[in-house]
Amino acid sequence: MTAPVTVSVTRHVDPRHTTQMLAWMQAGTSMAEKFDGFLGSGWVRPSVDSAEWHMLYRFADAESLAAWEASPQRAWWLEAAAGDVEEKRRERRTGIEGWFDEPATVEHLSVAAPSAPPRWKQMTTIYLVFLPLSLLANFIALHTISGWPLVPRVVLVTTVMTPLMTYVFLPWITRRMSWWLHR
Repeated sequence: MTAPVTVSVTRHVDPRHTTQMLAWMQAGTSMAEKFDGFLGSGWVRPSVDSAEWHMLYRFADAESLAAWEASPQRAWWLEAAAGDVEEKRRERRTGIEGWFDEPATVEHLSVAAPSAPPRWKQMTTIYLVFLPLSLLANFIALHTISGWPLVPRVVLVTTVMTPLMTYVFLPWITRRMSWWLHR
């Protein structure tokens, strides 16, 4: 099981080209929808006359996203707006931030996407799961594989702990702590 990947792109667009920009974005969305793993896309502008456009697209996993980003369809689509659109910023939401996102399809948005909780809240939430799991894993390792050399012992413990953290305990604690994380 892999986590969804959301890409946020901030682009600068001449406000006089709003109609062309809307058509360009709809064309890109229509193409992306045909790719496996596409979950949705959307855009937000701070105001009607703003030159900043915040665009989001989401794929089910990094492989699906890579297929879209490497596709000739996307290359053609980006080329179609060359000179009219300037990319200012690109951010991928994966890894730790992804644990704090609610799994949802991003459709045509009318408000900004929710931001990740502050890093200190993420760290605290991870710690609440990591400490007891680490203590348990080390206790079990002490009683079962204590005679192993350090490197193989640590590799085994982290190989078991990482998927448990990623797919079981972090999603569980994130749901339980969402009231605090997103306050």
